[in-house]
Amino acid sequence: MTRSLSDTCASTPVRLACLVAVASLAACSSLDSMTTGDKVDYKTQAKQTSGLDVPPDLTQLPRDTRPAGGTVSAAQLASQPTAQRPVAATGNSVALSKAGEVEFQRLGNSRWLHSSQSPEELWPQLKAFWVERGLQVESEDAAVGVMETNWAENRAKLPQDFIRKAIGTMLDSVYSTGERDMYRTRVERNPNGGTDIYIAHRGMVEVYTNTQKDDTAWQPRPSDPELESIMLSRLLLKLGGKEDAAQAIASKQPQAQSTDSRPAPVPRSLGDVPNSIALNEGFDRAWRRVGQSLDRHGFTIEDRDRKQGLFFLRYADPSQAGKDEPGFWSRLFGSDKGATSVRYRVSVKSEGERSTVVILDDKGQQQTNDMAKRILQLLLEDLR
Repeated sequence: MTRSLSDTCASTPVRLACLVAVASLAACSSLDSMTTGDKVDYKTQAKQTSGLDVPPDLTQLPRDTRPAGGTVSAAQLASQPTAQRPVAATGNSVALSKAGEVEFQRLGNSRWLHSSQSPEELWPQLKAFWVERGLQVESEDAAVGVMETNWAENRAKLPQDFIRKAIGTMLDSVYSTGERDMYRTRVERNPNGGTDIYIAHRGMVEVYTNTQKDDTAWQPRPSDPELESIMLSRLLLKLGGKEDAAQAIASKQPQAQSTDSRPAPVPRSLGDVPNSIALNEGFDRAWRRVGQSLDRHGFTIEDRDRKQGLFFLRYADPSQAGKDEPGFWSRLFGSDKGATSVRYRVSVKSEGERSTVVILDDKGQQQTNDMAKRILQLLLEDLR
């Protein structure tokens, strides 16, 4: 599905007259909002509309169809007083008044937060965090420890010149970045106690589909580690961390690779994709990197077993999807509609400081078919 940029960007005499009038009125507005240097802003769009203009190719994303099991929507959670917000069921109910210890951790280019609180204590706080950021929690699975936001536009990427700042608050719909972001939060119980919290970003970009530039379509764009770091820093503050620590997280950029050490490109042909991925690192780092890659590519993770080194996935072969079936993401990552999804396991096994990643079927047998190669091909983008 496509939509035309010209439909939203075409100027008319009436619109131009309105822009001039609004520009003169906005001259008396407060300068506070005009001097902000914030790099993310999903709240502005959330305040303007009850729901974002979701890109056509994103409307059929797979959703969690399991029973709610006592959970509440993000909107309901935001409207409730803090004291009345539900806490996930645990053997011993614990009050959320104590933030507990939270710290930023890093291993290579993998970043995450570690909290002394349990996943059950953190879950409602994580949901509230995304609501405060101007996003909605579109899907969640407390049993697996995964929640995902809606697709939203980062209005902070719009040009911040004087005219844009003057009229943007009243006619913001005239402007568009042509990009959409969504975030996945994953929580894992740490073997040594507490909880590890990961945030992964996924992006889409609107591109022209012909030389006339009168038609557009949405395509995936690379994950943005900087946005992930910003969200981790703000979550650190939300959970009781110190402001200087949060600023340090946001300021640190992923380690740049030199030209000599730059990895080889990912094979474009499935025939060139190896049957397994060999990593020169121990289990802990390999497990974290594989999990982060699965999050960034939007795989539907149904379960995981760290002790066995297994991620349980649902995956649909995109080559079997017809033109009228769901969009790219749902065909690729296992929507119940359209192409039939198959369950796979991503296995991470280690011996000392060497690890191997292979794809297994639901019976534990290694797979080397095209579907398994497609999963490995995507993982190679992050694990090279």
